[in-house]
Amino acid sequence: MTFELFSRAVLRNDIPTHSLKKGDVVTIVEAHPGAGTQEQGYSIEVFNATGETIAVVTLPESYLESLRSTEILHVRQFQHVAEQSINYGSPKK
Repeated sequence: MTFELFSRAVLRNDIPTHSLKKGDVVTIVEAHPGAGTQEQGYSIEVFNATGETIAVVTLPESYLESLRSTEILHVRQFQHVAEQSINYGSPKK
């Protein structure tokens, strides 16, 4: 499947390194042809609900699918990986 530049697509997979989830809507910003047997890829941009960029990621085409007229968009809370609090337990004394 080929995506047009600046069209919207949907993630088929979670991208934990960027706190992105399967079903998040993304915008195609660049196409990267695959060499030989390599899969084509795309650079995608992800925006929050107010239009601010929260991630730009390059993914293989298999991570993306087209939007369908039978789908509806919804909002979820976003917490960037770098902002997440990780508790490794109490320091040893």
